Amino acid sequence: MKVKQVLPNTTLLALCFAALPAHAQEEEATIQRLEQRLYEQQQMLDQTRESLERLRMRLQVPGGPAYGPGPTGPQGAEARPVQADYQNTVQEPVGQAPTHTQEEDAAKVAPILDQPGILTPRGRFTLEPSIQYDYSSNNQVNLIGFSVLPAILIGLIDVREVDTSTVMASVSVRYGLTNRLELNAKIPYVYSSQDTIMRPLTEGASNNEVFSSSGGGIGDVEVGVRYQFNDGGPNRPYYIGSLTAVLPTGKGPFDISYATDSTYPGGMPVPEEQPTGSGFYALDAGILAIYPSDPVVFFGGLNYTWRPSQNVDKTIGAMRIGDVDPGDSIKANFGMGMSLNEKSSLSLGYQHTYIRPTKYDGNSAADSPSIQVGQFLVGFGYQLSPKTNVNLTLGIGVTRYAPDAQVILRIPISF
Repeated sequence: MKVKQVLPNTTLLALCFAALPAHAQEEEATIQRLEQRLYEQQQMLDQTRESLERLRMRLQVPGGPAYGPGPTGPQGAEARPVQADYQNTVQEPVGQAPTHTQEEDAAKVAPILDQPGILTPRGRFTLEPSIQYDYSSNNQVNLIGFSVLPAILIGLIDVREVDTSTVMASVSVRYGLTNRLELNAKIPYVYSSQDTIMRPLTEGASNNEVFSSSGGGIGDVEVGVRYQFNDGGPNRPYYIGSLTAVLPTGKGPFDISYATDSTYPGGMPVPEEQPTGSGFYALDAGILAIYPSDPVVFFGGLNYTWRPSQNVDKTIGAMRIGDVDPGDSIKANFGMGMSLNEKSSLSLGYQHTYIRPTKYDGNSAADSPSIQVGQFLVGFGYQLSPKTNVNLTLGIGVTRYAPDAQVILRIPISF
């Protein structure tokens, strides 16, 4: 009886031990399948989170503190389709600060340059009204005559102070043709006034002579295109190229009227009004680099402006003006910016422009040297609403020909 009971139990144990290897192999295969599925879901989750961050940045950029021009950080390529529930993928751990992509960091930089840093998203408009005020004061001493010895002058010593104030109100429009290509235009209205106070010392004048003039009207209209060359990323800056054409729609220095019965010492005619434009066509090509590096964003750019010569063919006072080449220019800028909090940002930078001498009939004028214009720039940005920003830029001149003070207020609005 005992033998009969032991034999079935022994047989059952033997069968269980024989089945163990097959069962273990099946469980191992199941674990591998689960691990593979978990890896695929993790990849999908990372992709969904990245796509959601890009989408969130594009929806928030027009209303957040912006770099640039409207100005915000650069946009990447097309957003990939989101393949998971947002609420299940964007939740952050409790007690930890939310993570930010480099594109979001690049977006939150106060604009201080002429060109914005961000491209308008595809199919959307950005309307940017702005107002700019420039003030410059320049003291000049002109020696008109012949210098016999270093301390003896036969002729006229003309001492003058020139104060110029300029207000420019403009409207800029930008449209995103694609997420990498943007069209833009700018229409300015310019008002300028100038006071010249002078006293010829060698003529025995006891009172200062004051010449005042002002003028207002449409300035030079700008139309352009901007293109983002890459997506950027960790240890890779964003590169944005621009091409802008300047049209001489404003009054240039040879289009205004001059007084026929009044001249400066030396025979120069006195202008009756101030110009509102350059009077010449121009084509500007530039490249801008933006490098996010937490907690700041570095940026820098280089522009070259070509101004073709033009035959003015006018007589102003006793001078005959023929072919005029206003001189090309090279502009370089660099700086850094950071977000102070979720709504405000601060930027610091420097901009320097070199302008070649003006030529008349192929020859450089003696009183028209090359010009160096340097400015130290400080920018503040604040988000009023998800679609509206307020950006304030202060420029301080550091060279002789730069404006002593410059204040620019921009209000980019996204649609």
